[in-house]
Amino acid sequence: MDRRQFLKASAAVAFLPAAPHLASAQDAKTLRFVPYSDVAIIDPIWTNGYSTRTHALLVWDTLYGLDDQFQPQPQMVEGHVVEEDGKRWTLTLRPGLVFHDGSKVLARDAVASIKRWGARDTFGQALMAATDELSAPDDRTIVFRLKAPFPQLPAALARPSALVAAIMPERLAATDPFKQIPEAIGSGPYRYLTAERIAGARHVYARHEGYVPRPGTPSFTAGPRTPFLDRIEFTVMPDAATAVSALQTGAVDWVEQPIIDLLPLLRKDPNIVVEVKDRTGMAGQLRLNHLQPPFNNPAIRRVILQAIDQEECMNAVCGGDPQVERGSIGFFPNNSPMASDVAAKALKGPKDFGKLKQELAAAGYKGERAVFLAAQDVPRISLVCDVAADALRKIGVNVDFVAADWGTVLQRISNRNPVEQGGWSCYVTYWAGLDLGSPATSSPLRGNGAKGSPGWPDSPQIEALRARFLTAGDSAEQKAIAREIELQAMQDVPYVPAGQYLQPVAYRKNLTGMLNGVPVFTNLRKG
Repeated sequence: MDRRQFLKASAAVAFLPAAPHLASAQDAKTLRFVPYSDVAIIDPIWTNGYSTRTHALLVWDTLYGLDDQFQPQPQMVEGHVVEEDGKRWTLTLRPGLVFHDGSKVLARDAVASIKRWGARDTFGQALMAATDELSAPDDRTIVFRLKAPFPQLPAALARPSALVAAIMPERLAATDPFKQIPEAIGSGPYRYLTAERIAGARHVYARHEGYVPRPGTPSFTAGPRTPFLDRIEFTVMPDAATAVSALQTGAVDWVEQPIIDLLPLLRKDPNIVVEVKDRTGMAGQLRLNHLQPPFNNPAIRRVILQAIDQEECMNAVCGGDPQVERGSIGFFPNNSPMASDVAAKALKGPKDFGKLKQELAAAGYKGERAVFLAAQDVPRISLVCDVAADALRKIGVNVDFVAADWGTVLQRISNRNPVEQGGWSCYVTYWAGLDLGSPATSSPLRGNGAKGSPGWPDSPQIEALRARFLTAGDSAEQKAIAREIELQAMQDVPYVPAGQYLQPVAYRKNLTGMLNGVPVFTNLRKG
């Protein structure tokens, strides 16, 4: 019995008539959510892991939100004034904002938070590089004095994904950006209940009674982020069939990323809704360590780039489901404004592993051990790990396949040491298409070395092109520069694209008000 047959057989047992889940008044105010992986890290700027992102959008608020047309809108701020030919921005906080510890949200909290975020986030780094001075002249006023106009300032501060520009108390924001904060205190719609955390199993959030929603219409992370529920419980369920069973019986209300193989069964259940809320999709990547052998050699990276069959990766994940599979991509997702065929066409097609093996040797590979960190508790990652590791072995790479859970992978990839000292060579991850659609927001498509995300690619050429993109005058110029960036990425290989697909969510029909985009939990009601 293969994996898909096993999963379907396991799920079939889950769909047998079960004892009804009896609702109670408490149930109606408690939402039970199955995240795709554990929230191993609670610091919103420490990792690009999406479970941390989901956690961040519950606990923290941002100065601007993003509506479902991907336009930034004022959130914690009333608005802004732009002066001095775009080189001075004055932002004014809304009155009455309070943190979960009862302290008022002040402008100096925002300034400290932005500076900390700007040291780690790709868009934030660009904003801070353009900033001459960031100050808080009074409790509600934030002033950016810029070296040059930066019209994308609201878009940067509105980022709803990794890394969220989370506003926290100054005492926490003063933490070194490369050290984790000791506690999760924000001003967002829900409070994190640290005492109820069970590592690797459960995280609990309670409504922030002091939250002040802004007026308007809810739209993704913009508008009123009203917390209608009293309590949200994250229950970690690495086994796909177990999560499906829990959803079918009503033991949980929402599964973030149901495994694709089980979608046909879920679609047949009249009490369950299966739909794509995030139309930007998910893009797989094989992330390479540029600091250590063997992938610190660009010639070797170029061979690896050609060895990974994106169609095979996505077929392993999607099983040929036409509603979700989107196939090969370049360094920008399919159908995104900056997408072109310059990389996608070059990377598509059958692989000649014999020829690639010869090219790998010619590139200087000498059999060095390549530690492949392979998360096993996230199916869409583990399946691509299997395909990618097999391809690497076929071209002669000495793969040390280290099976682990995703939380362990996230912890280990911060290690910059050689593999003999606990370091790593490659791992598979995914990014939301929302993050990858522009050189301004794509953290993986950077060449900023030690300041970048794990993998740490160093490419002055990519960085120079990105700087041009940020000051480009119109969309045609931006698209031309994005094409140049893709051509340079084919040479430097900051990462290896592994395909794209659409990830549906599955939830009980008695949940209403779910917004489009990544999980935000506000505006949700449970009948």
